Amino acid sequence: MKSTGIVRKVDELGRIVLPIEMRRTLDIAEKDPVEIYVEGDSVILRKYQSSCVFCDSVKDITTFKGRSVCAACIGKLKEL
Repeated sequence: MKSTGIVRKVDELGRIVLPIEMRRTLDIAEKDPVEIYVEGDSVILRKYQSSCVFCDSVKDITTFKGRSVCAACIGKLKEL
């Protein structure tokens, strides 16, 4: 992990503010979904990207009946 030297306090509602510089670097805009992970004793935030329900790919995603499916899996389904 890369240290940024940025320190923020958690407010009374458990919120923190991600600095604008960090949001710009990570392409996180207002209202974007963010995933929260715990790895050991670290909390990891990552911009959420929907992935294919079949293969977990994040490339060429299309939504079908509320589910995310990639182009490769759509091709395989058409072969059935």
